[in-house]
Amino acid sequence: MNYNQNEKIAQITSQTLIIGVDIAKFKHVARAQDYRGIEFRSPCYFENTKQGFQLFLVWIFQLKKEQVMEKVIVGMEPTGHYWLNLAHILKENNIKFVAVNPLHLKRSKELDDNSPTKNDVKDAKVIAQLVKDGRYAEPTIPQGVYAELRVAKKYVIS
Repeated sequence: MNYNQNEKIAQITSQTLIIGVDIAKFKHVARAQDYRGIEFRSPCYFENTKQGFQLFLVWIFQLKKEQVMEKVIVGMEPTGHYWLNLAHILKENNIKFVAVNPLHLKRSKELDDNSPTKNDVKDAKVIAQLVKDGRYAEPTIPQGVYAELRVAKKYVIS
């Protein structure tokens, strides 16, 4: 375990609501837990639309209030470009979001049920577990001029 991972683990306290989201093209699945891995409620299914994101935000704030949590961290697997919409919504609402390496997700699946099978609900739980263990990266979403420069660079290179 390296020093950077220790810093990530230290960010997760007893007052942190950890949410794992399995990203899909149309419908995402989220599962919530505390720093010990104890799950809250049933999974939240929400669409990749503005209304779906609003439903997800309401679910987060209700859970945060019910469980008397101060912080929220949302982990997701950066699947294609589908995760970017959710990342922007979370950033606008000052909710910390992190990305989990798809390879780590694939290799960690068997720990819970000794089966490599894939389903969205299971993946959301494994993502939350990886976040709890500090196995994530903090993506940077460029805004303003920096976002425009990134788009301009694509056109110049093409």
